[in-house]
Formats: sequence, structure tokens, C-alpha cells
Amino acid sequence: MNKNVSNLRDVLLLFLCFLTTAILVSQEGQTTVNTDDNTLRSTLLRLEGDTGYRFFFLEDWITDIEGKTFDGNENLNDILTELLEGTDLNFYILESEKRVFLLKNAVVYDQLPNRFFGNTQDSVSTANENTSVTNLPPPIFLTEEQQNKERKRPIVRVGKSGSQQKSRYTLQGRAINLSSGEVVPDLAIRVKEANVFTATDTQGRYSMELPAGYNVLSVSAMGIQNVEQEVIMYSDGSFDLYLDESLERLDEVVVEADAAKNVEEAITGSEQIDSEESKNIPLVLGERNILEIAKALPGISSAGEGATGLNVRGGKTDQNLVLLDDAVIYNPQHFFGIFQALNPFTTAGVDIYKGAPPVEFGGRLSSVLDIHTKNGNVEKLAGEGSIGPVTGNLALEIPIKKDTSSLVVGARGAYADWILRSLDEESLNNSEASFFDGILKYHHRFNENSEIKGTAYYSRDAFSITSDSLYNYSNRLFSAKWDHKLTETTNGALLLANSDYRFGIDFDGEANNDFDLNYNVNETELKYKLRTRLNDKHALDYGISGKYYSVNPGSIEPLNDESDVQSTFIDEEQAFEGALFIGDEYKVSDRLLLNLGVRYAFFAALGPGTQRTYAEGQPRNESTVVDTLSFSSGEIIETYGGPEARMSARYLFTPDFSIKASFNNAYQFIHTLSNNTTVSPIDTWKLSDANIRPQTGYQASLGLYKNFKDNEYELSLEGYYKSLDDVLDFRTGANLFLNENVETEVLQGDGKAYGVEFLAKKNKGDFNGWLSYTYSRSLYRFDSEFSEERINNGDFFPSNFDRPHDVSLIANYKLTKRYSFSANFVYQTGRPVTFPIGTFRFNNADFVAFSNRNEFRIPDFYRLDLGVNIEGNHKKQKLAHSFITISVYNVLGRNNPYSVFFVTEDGEVRALQSSIFAIPIPSITYNFKF
Repeated sequence: MNKNVSNLRDVLLLFLCFLTTAILVSQEGQTTVNTDDNTLRSTLLRLEGDTGYRFFFLEDWITDIEGKTFDGNENLNDILTELLEGTDLNFYILESEKRVFLLKNAVVYDQLPNRFFGNTQDSVSTANENTSVTNLPPPIFLTEEQQNKERKRPIVRVGKSGSQQKSRYTLQGRAINLSSGEVVPDLAIRVKEANVFTATDTQGRYSMELPAGYNVLSVSAMGIQNVEQEVIMYSDGSFDLYLDESLERLDEVVVEADAAKNVEEAITGSEQIDSEESKNIPLVLGERNILEIAKALPGISSAGEGATGLNVRGGKTDQNLVLLDDAVIYNPQHFFGIFQALNPFTTAGVDIYKGAPPVEFGGRLSSVLDIHTKNGNVEKLAGEGSIGPVTGNLALEIPIKKDTSSLVVGARGAYADWILRSLDEESLNNSEASFFDGILKYHHRFNENSEIKGTAYYSRDAFSITSDSLYNYSNRLFSAKWDHKLTETTNGALLLANSDYRFGIDFDGEANNDFDLNYNVNETELKYKLRTRLNDKHALDYGISGKYYSVNPGSIEPLNDESDVQSTFIDEEQAFEGALFIGDEYKVSDRLLLNLGVRYAFFAALGPGTQRTYAEGQPRNESTVVDTLSFSSGEIIETYGGPEARMSARYLFTPDFSIKASFNNAYQFIHTLSNNTTVSPIDTWKLSDANIRPQTGYQASLGLYKNFKDNEYELSLEGYYKSLDDVLDFRTGANLFLNENVETEVLQGDGKAYGVEFLAKKNKGDFNGWLSYTYSRSLYRFDSEFSEERINNGDFFPSNFDRPHDVSLIANYKLTKRYSFSANFVYQTGRPVTFPIGTFRFNNADFVAFSNRNEFRIPDFYRLDLGVNIEGNHKKQKLAHSFITISVYNVLGRNNPYSVFFVTEDGEVRALQSSIFAIPIPSITYNFKF
């Protein structure tokens, strides 16, 4: 047997040498050699002259690889090891022939491993005792079918073989849109044969464990052509996926990868919306609006038409953290919430977290809306725009340096002023209703390991329904982010962001009471976060963040010299908020996935400023003031903080059916003060201090998720319970603005919210869309031993946005390639209101007696919208692709009440209702893209 093994080894080795020599020698004599440069080729040729060994290699393998200089005293094996480090090349030295063969990925073994011929004594004795070649995987062979298969994408070989072999290797990289140069988030990557699945993150990065040898990656996402990529794994390595856009991208509604993530990821209560989803959904005046799409998802609603902000799982509007490219945007809506303050053509999408959010986010109790802007096209100039009844919109993607950097510029505005002035109604001639927003984003990719992004954004609204008052509010933000790769397993991101929100009122009346009123809140944040993939079971997310607040609680000044208004300035507020966080995504098994984390939040209210102290055990009013304390600049007034848990778990019953559970708690140190009786978006933000404690909340959720027919259909059912402490509400008749001692006008109590959310989606086909239903309750309680600090006798009562039943239906039908139809139906329980229930006379004066707070409800809300989309022709040679959207908002003409108010006429109290859109609103919008 020893002789047979020796002969077999010699035959195999001789055949390999002959074959490799035949291939490599065939290229000799074809190129003139310049040995003066410092390329790998010239280095190898110099080694030939110095050592007498002949080198065999393919020219294509060593192109652009840098060479080195050696002193001639080093061992040839050590020289080649150092020379080829970091490449996918190996080498084999045939000493008897004084030849060196360069090999791509593969390794030549001149000793057979133990037990190669089975468990026999003779086979064991053939192994060289001084060579460790045990535990080698079987050789990698492609079947004839695989070799002869017609491929659009060549086989990719990752890494290179070595003496230390494993059964599985890590493949990581990024997914990049070949046309635009943008990263592709939420890309589903699956290896069916190995039962391995992953999805790219918001930066387009992915990482997965694959068996050694041959694998087929199936790749799919909205707007991207589905492809299969063949990969041969020799060792750990990286490979970037460059993907083509799909011609059907505009016809999709739901991202296929999201359907798979819905079952497989650990986080509960998460939703993803692509900006393209809003194209086929009929909305008011033809405006795309991803925030309106969000309200069609379970657990998300608003107080009604014309109401700013979102209410997520029974939370107030100020309990949502809304981010635009990592910077906080305080009011993401125009004109009382009718339009979004986000350019739909520059917005890529939004990730919504209603349950336990990722560990890096904090500072709000209800949700996180993480909005992302597109990266620009690095290949060619591209653009998109629309012209509608009241707005115009344009976005450009400008390459700065080909394949490296780009600029996105977006601008949109309303020309409602021109429409109002054109009407015959004299009372509206002096009215004003306008808004605009602009965004600028720069993206530069240094290399595959480093890139920077910078975003600047500004929006402004101005409206005047009466001739004497002009209201205005604005958002301004800036963010800069550096994404970089520290090691093969660790990525980092450094973020700097600044946000500013302000509003004002210019009053110019007939009397001498003209004034200019202003308010603003400003914050600056610095954050550094990292992600380290320890192994195939653990991925760590960790980092640190710090945020500085500066709040101007308000000021009022006379508008001119004739005004009798006295100047008033409320002292500014400052504070610091910081956090340390760490989380672990722990893959216990193929079925069980855990996402565990902790975030320690810290808050300090800072001087300069003054703080009142009140008598202990007494209500807060002017008569119970004990002392007034003064604090110098930077002095700590009060501190709060504590740990926040992030715990989620997913268990797979089958690959398309899972159960999830989560628990989290949070602190919120900034609040809005509003009496909730006006339709104005003017809200005063107030920092926690010695007299106003931070809000805290706890939430637990449990859900079932099921997909059918390769993610064509999706079902989910999720329940939640939320407990809240120290939530704010106002006393009856409270004066909240320009009040130096606002703590005397507000109350802090507790609340609870609970509900069940159902979602059914059809993701594919000519007919697609979703149906959502939510049953939820949102209740508050303000109890005290003092009657003036008690609401509804200290019992729980419905919040202003408590809507037990909420149904949304989105349906799209594609008739042909050019014509499609859409429908949007919404039903909601009427929101709570407080009614007058009688009158009484006291001291010759008439007074109104009111019901308990929020004891009654306005009529239920429902609305049907219909639309048709007409695509332009699909010729390749044309200046731009165009399509027309025709829609009718509120087809049924439902007079949905927004609010109810009361007037006294002839000694009687009469109830009146206000509505935003009481008739059908038709619109036609022309869209184009190039």
C-alpha cells in the first residue's frame, strides 16, 4: 500500500505540475519585462535571477499588486509568504525542479492526510509525521452542470486556502446600486441549500456564515433585479454586490426583503416604508407623503385631518423621536399636517420602531422614525420632479467625481398664495398660506472602508387666515456622518448633528397692541457607535452619545413704537443629555434569536436660571412658594437618569412562521406644553428641571408572524401593554405660554395604553396592498389629595387621541404596464372631547358647566380616496420618463369633524364643528424622471 500511495502521489503531483506549467508557460515571451518598477511581476523576475528558481503565473492574477525589495539573505519561503500576504494567491515550491507555481485561492498538498484511504494501518503510515495536514475539508469540485451553466454573473472566489481549514467561513460586504452608486438597504440575501439568511443594514452592509466551498446567493429587494451569485468560499473574506435596477421598481408597493425580515428579525413592532410606496396611494392634492402611509399601518394614527404629529401606540406626539439623516426634526409636517415637510424625491424611506428600538436610540417613550435621504447618482446626472395643484417639486442628483462622490439637491414649495389671491372671496384676498423646504446632501466614498455623508435641511411655513396675524414656523438641521471600517469585523460611525425649531407670531391689529412673539429650541448631538461581529453567534452594537439643549421659552416685543405691548423675555433653559449603550444580537440557534441591550441615560438641567421651591405636601401656586434659587452659568440645577433595557426575542417554528416578544423602558427629558384646543402646530418644548420630572415608560409586546407562498402574503398579530409615569397635562384654564412659572399650570400623572394590531399584506402580483386593524386604548390619570390637582376625580380617562378602532385599507391594481388604479380607505373611532352640559347663574352672571374631561366623542371618521396612475411610454430613447397621477380625496364627501366648539347665542349654548375637507378634492399631478 505504501508503494501505491507513493506512486499515486507522484502521478498527481507530476500531472499538476505539467498542467500548471502548460498553462503558465503558454504566456511566456508575450510581454517585454521592465525590472526597474516595483510591481509584483518585476519582484518575481528579480527573484528568478537571484535564486535560480523559475516562476510560473498568470499575468491577470498579479496586475496592480505592489512588489517589495528584499536583501537576498531571506529564505525564499518567507519572502513569498510576506510578498503574497493580503492577496488571494498561494504558492507551491517544487524543489526537485527548482520551480515556483503561483496559485489563486487553492493550495497544493504534497502529503496525503491521515485516514485518506480509510481506517487502515497502512494508510496511516503514509503520512509524514512532521507535517500537520489533518482535518482538511473535501476538495472543491464543481459538477459538469455547474461548469457548463450559462451565467450572467461570473463565479466569485473568496479568500484563499491555507493549512488551517474550517467547515464554515464569514462572507461580508456591501450591496451597491450599479446605476446610482447608492448602497442598497434591506436587501434579502439567502442561501437556500445552507438555510442561511441575512439582510443588509441601512448602510448596505451584510455578513453571513457560509459552508466552505460552493454556494449560491439569492438576492432580492424592491427596485433591484433578482439575481443569483455563485460564490466559492476558501476562507473568510469580503465581496461587494453591485446590482442592477429593476425596470419594475415603480410598480412595487412592498419590499420583498421586508416581508422576510418581518418573520426572521428579533425586533418587534418594526415597520419599513420605501418612498416609492407612496406613489400609487391617492392622497390629498396628489402629494406623496410617507407619514400618511405610516398612519395606514397598525398602531399609528393622528388626532385627525389637520392635526400635526403621529400618535404611536397610545403615545403623545412629543413621544416620537423623528430623525432625518440622524438629526432630530421637531415638526416634519407642513400646513397643519396636511403635507409632509420631506421631499419625496430625495427621501429613500423610513424605519419605524414601535416596540423595543435599537439600543442606540433613546430620549422618547413611544417610537423612533428614522428617515433616510438618498445617496446621489455617481455615474450621471439624474432628476425627478412633479407639478401639482398647489405645489411644485424638483430633485437633482449630481455626480461630483465619477464613482466617488455626488450631490443631491431638492426643493419644493407651495403656490397657494397665488390661488387665494385669484379667488373672488374678498375675505381671503389678504390671506396667506405658503411653505417651502430645501435639502442638500453630499456623499463621498473614499474607498470600500470609509465614506462621509453630510445633510443640510431647511423648511418654513407662513400662514395668515385673518388679516392681522401672521404665523410662521421653521425647521433647520445639519448632520455629518463618517462611516468607517476599523477591522474586518468592526465598523464605526461618527455623527455630528444640530437641529433648530422655532415659531413666531406677528400681530398687526387696529388697536395699539401690535407685537412680535418668538420661540425656539436648539440641540446639538455628538455620537460614536460601533458594530463588532464577534463570531457567527454574536454581533455587538455599542457606543456613546452626548446632546446639548438650548431652549428659548419665548419672548414678546412691540412691533412698532406705537404699540402698548411691554417687552417680555423668559430666561433660556440649558441641559445636557448623555448615554452609554451596548447591545448583543445573539443567535442561540437557527430557531432562537435574541437581541439584548442596555442603555444608561443621564440628564442634567444647567444654569444660568432660577428655580422656585414649594412647600412640601402643598399644591404648587403663588401662595406655597418657599424660596427662589439662582444658578450660575453651567451650574447643575437637577439631574435625572437610569438604565434602559432593550430585550427582544424571536423563535422560528418554521422558516416562515415565528413568535416574538420584547420589553423595554425609557426616559424622556423634554416635553411639549399644549392645551390641545387649537389647530395650530405651535407647541412649546419644555426641559425637565427641579419641578418637572422626566416622563418614564415601560412596554411589553408579544406577536405572531406568518408568511405564505414565498413571501407573497404576510400576516401578523401583535399585542402590547404600555405603562407611563409623570406624563404632563394642563390644568383647566391653564396659561402655558410666556409663563415664567409654568410648573404651576401643569400636572404630572400616570397613564396606560394597550392594544392588538393586525396586518395582512399581499406583496406581489398585479393586485397588491394591505389591510390593517388596530384595537387600542390610551388612558390617563391625574390624582392628588388636592382637588385643584385632580382631573375627573382621580379616575382614568381617555386621552385626547384615544381611538379604540382604527381600520386602514390600501389597494393597488395594475391593469396594464401603463395603467394602474389605487384606493385608500380609513375608518377611526371619533376622538374624545369635553362638552358643556348646562348653565347656571351666580351673582347675576351666567356660567357654563362642563362634563368630565373627554367624557364624550365626536362622530366617527371615515374617508375613501381613489386614484389612477398613467405611465408614460417605455421607450428607451427619450429625454425623461413621465407619469400622471389623477386622484380624488374624500370621494364620498364625508364631512368629518376635526373639532367641536361652542358659542353662546341669545343665552343658549350651541355646538359647532370644524372640518378640514368636507367635499371631494380632485387633483392631477404631472411627474417626470430622468
